[in-house]
Formats: sequence, C-alpha cells, structure tokens
Amino acid sequence: VQLQASGGGLVQPGGSLRLSCVAHGVSANTYTIGWFRQAPGKEREGVSCIANSDGRASYADSVKARFTISRDNAKNMYLQMNSLKPEDTAVYYCGVVMFEWMITGGPRCSGSDVSYWGEGTQVTVSS
Repeated sequence: VQLQASGGGLVQPGGSLRLSCVAHGVSANTYTIGWFRQAPGKEREGVSCIANSDGRASYADSVKARFTISRDNAKNMYLQMNSLKPEDTAVYYCGVVMFEWMITGGPRCSGSDVSYWGEGTQVTVSS
C-alpha cells in the first residue's frame, strides 16, 4: 500500500486549503482512511477519518464545522480545510486503518490503529 499526499502550503488565518491523498494498493473494501497531524512538540492526533464502505466520517472537536473529509471511488481522499487558524499549523499525514471501528456515528480515528502512512505535507497558517 502506498499513500501519496499533496496540497499543503502557507495560508493566512481564515483561509482555505484542500489536501488530497491517493491510496494505491488497498484491495479491501472495508477500511478507514483519514488525516492525522503533528505540530512541533505535540503528539500526532487524528483530524478526520472516513469509512470507505459507507462514507461515514468523524472529526476532531477542534476542526468540526471547518474541515470536511470526502472520498471517491478512485481511492482518492480529500480534506477541505476552511477558516484555518494558526493552531492548525502542523505536518499532515494521511493514513489507512485496515478496519472500520464505528463510534458515535463515525469511524475511530486514532494514529495507533494506522497500518500504512503517507509522507507528510506541511500546512502553515500564518499572517
């Protein structure tokens, strides 16, 4: 499995970015794919995940109503990030979890479950 992420960059507070991740080699239908981020001096955290089988999504409280995750049938996954804040600055990684563990209406989104990681893409929110 190979994951290829793109779309990071520098944006002013209140701006938007769209991250993309292409998953190559995932043959299963039931899996979770999502975005995780790591800021300097902090642990990696789950940002948003989506269940491939039915599209149910979960979000970290800090990004709800600002970020939207989606995926298409071609193994592409996207994260639309709006109303960006300086605290969103981090390296963002896409990751694949080879199961779907539904909690509170969406998939569990924990880095400890990830089987495959893509390379990170830097997102910097600064004026």
